[in-house]
Amino acid sequence: MAKSKVLVVGGTGYIGRRIVKASLDQGHTTYVLQRSEIGLDIEKLHLLLSFKKQGAHLVQGSFSDQQSLVEAVKKVDVVICTMSGVHFKSHNILMQLKLVDAIKEAGNVKRFLPSEFGMDPATMEHALAPGRETFDQKMIVRKAIEDAKIPFTYVSANCFAGYFVGSLCQLETLTPPKDKVRLYGDGNVKVVFMDEDDVATYAIKTIDDPRTLNKTLYLRPPENILTQRQLVEIWEKLSGKKLEKISIPGEDFLASMKGMDYVAQAGMGHFYHIFYEGCLTNFEIGEEASDLYPEVKYTRMDEYLKIFL
Repeated sequence: MAKSKVLVVGGTGYIGRRIVKASLDQGHTTYVLQRSEIGLDIEKLHLLLSFKKQGAHLVQGSFSDQQSLVEAVKKVDVVICTMSGVHFKSHNILMQLKLVDAIKEAGNVKRFLPSEFGMDPATMEHALAPGRETFDQKMIVRKAIEDAKIPFTYVSANCFAGYFVGSLCQLETLTPPKDKVRLYGDGNVKVVFMDEDDVATYAIKTIDDPRTLNKTLYLRPPENILTQRQLVEIWEKLSGKKLEKISIPGEDFLASMKGMDYVAQAGMGHFYHIFYEGCLTNFEIGEEASDLYPEVKYTRMDEYLKIFL
């Protein structure tokens, strides 16, 4: 069976560039939307040109020109959107509604993966404001996809290792603490950590797989389900140094959010749901990536942490 042709929208982003690489690595003819909106962002331009050197095709398109989106979509079988929700740019998430309209008009797409790749928004209707806005926006996009009867796969990848693991889940740093580590509560809530390259690999695996059609694929590989305390213990074993552990009660964590700006409050709210409520692991799931694709040798967090030694 011929491999699907893929269009990546948001290919210069944090997860998008990995999706482009994974698509090329798995032998898909890969198109990357080159948006006029990048303006004079030379780093994004050179990243796009590097994709071209690797064999990707650049296709011009703009969210201010609907017909250009339609023409780009007509070139492929699969559309993957990775437009950033980082820093809670909810307008980016809702911009996907234009992409949904383009896919509907083109009429040729057999799979759409919208920009998710984090917590499952369908389980987060109780989330604290203002962080709940991100989940609400993603659900609006999901409804539009399903109302338009566009075939889809939603990818729930949980916590990106780059943001959570190196810092041992500390705020305001990306590298391991040297002396002290803050534990959220008792540090025993189960969390799921994923290497970002593995997220991309699994996402591309889904696009020609009938088992993931019109479903949510959860990235919850057993060996990457860890508590914060377990993550700290892995680092202590690797580094040979014990850290002083300071427990932060949930009420103190919530109180610390008062007076913060919108972005900080939203991020802290997500942290609260993950590390105090266990929102990533407190529900049963359907399709799980490592079960469906046992051939993928996903990165365990002890291996991931070795890069910081």
